[in-house]
Amino acid sequence: MPSSSLRQPPSWPSNVQYINAPRYHPSVPGPVRSFLICGTNPAPQKTPISFPSTSLVRIRQITEPSHPARGQNGIFAVRKIPPRSHIIDYIGEVHCQDRAGSDYDLSLFRSQDGDNVGVDASVMGNEARFINDYRGIRSKPNAVFVESRTSQGELRMSIWSSTDPIQKGHEILVSYGKSWWRTRITQTDAISDLA
Repeated sequence: MPSSSLRQPPSWPSNVQYINAPRYHPSVPGPVRSFLICGTNPAPQKTPISFPSTSLVRIRQITEPSHPARGQNGIFAVRKIPPRSHIIDYIGEVHCQDRAGSDYDLSLFRSQDGDNVGVDASVMGNEARFINDYRGIRSKPNAVFVESRTSQGELRMSIWSSTDPIQKGHEILVSYGKSWWRTRITQTDAISDLA
């Protein structure tokens, strides 16, 4: 289905294009793109996983005064999600560029030739772009990032529930990882030094 005919979820920002399948930037070399889309590479294969098409999340603005992302959005479970269940794929622009300034860019794959592939949802993406880090909200994340292949063979970064169920209405939270926070602290320090 073309993205222009996709129905955007409620609360979707007007400056971000809503998409339901990855877009590939020209910076992704042909062999890497082939590997990502259909797994044609001598690298080890993972078992393809079939994902449900129903949405398990809703975007909601965060209003709780103590929440670190107050005034921003998060994603919340629309029904109880069992442990170790696929929730949603992280969709955006797949690229091989340095996008350290994007708060919506995550690592998907590192090739043996040194190509670092990321998925950036800063200007186009789906509901997963609103997932928040657990720090300051819960004692631990209730979801994790998992690299897996769709039933058609495309490599994606997905969000799965962790070892406990996620209750209806609860915010879905992951760990962004120490390197993400380290990069942000370094950037903040550099901005402070310029001021």
